[in-house]
Amino acid sequence: GLKDETVGRLPGQVAGQQFLIQDCENCNIYIFDHSATITIDDCTNCVIFLGPVKGSVFFRNCRDCKCTLACQQFRVRDCRKLEVFLCCATQPIIESSTNIKFGCFQWYYPELAFQFKDAALSIFNNTWSNIHDFTPVSGELNWSLLPEDTVVQDHVPLPTTEELKAVRVSTEANRSIVPVSRGQRQKSSDESCLVVLFAGDYTIANARKLIDEMVGKGFFLVQTKEVSMKAEDAQRVFGEKAPDFLPLLNKGPVIALEFNGDGAVEGCQLIVSEIFNGTKMFVSESKETASGDVDSFYNFADIQMGI
Repeated sequence: GLKDETVGRLPGQVAGQQFLIQDCENCNIYIFDHSATITIDDCTNCVIFLGPVKGSVFFRNCRDCKCTLACQQFRVRDCRKLEVFLCCATQPIIESSTNIKFGCFQWYYPELAFQFKDAALSIFNNTWSNIHDFTPVSGELNWSLLPEDTVVQDHVPLPTTEELKAVRVSTEANRSIVPVSRGQRQKSSDESCLVVLFAGDYTIANARKLIDEMVGKGFFLVQTKEVSMKAEDAQRVFGEKAPDFLPLLNKGPVIALEFNGDGAVEGCQLIVSEIFNGTKMFVSESKETASGDVDSFYNFADIQMGI
């Protein structure tokens, strides 16, 4: 174990291996690479950043730690007072733990997008706020969501050593590799809008651009999903519009975005027609049909992904 140190690994130094962090106290630990699985045992008062983890991240018997990380599975056992800015492809699980606070992953450095690919994680599959508590206590909540205006860097500061400063990190929301979503927080409006983008050369760039435009106009990104659709799924989700989209399904998974805010449907239609003219997308037709669109898509996606 380490004490009062700043340590880390640069891009390319872990390259998909397993990793164990154990018995650390008052340390700042930065793993700027992708890995297979990471276990964090018996750590106290540490700051931890983990680049994309292909499998699971497991915290055991830790307290007073602040972390930013991305993984396929996330589990916490026998921990107290953790703050976690999370990107997780499956439902995060806590067990025998108290005072665990969650926020959305918000981080950028130039190599990070490729590391997500190497770890087989989608930046759009992030169920960071959908927490399952295995050991709930009646009348108490063992976990909560961090305030929406939380500044990541105030909790997980950037590294200060010369070696690690060479990694060009940004924690600004609009640069984050993972789109910053509201998740399960209370929606500000009863109007949502579903957008589905179909696989192609520019799908990820288009999704990012659309998010930037909508957020710039004051709408909220609630959730995102990347998932493969079959013809019968499309019929269920898109109804009579399905025939337009069937030929596009074979090219690869679709990316779905849910936006929220008064006027979201009209605002979204406007941006799509102005900026993405000629790119086929599904956009909710009206405020009245939109909530049904959102429900039917995410119900399908959750079944598909086994959530």
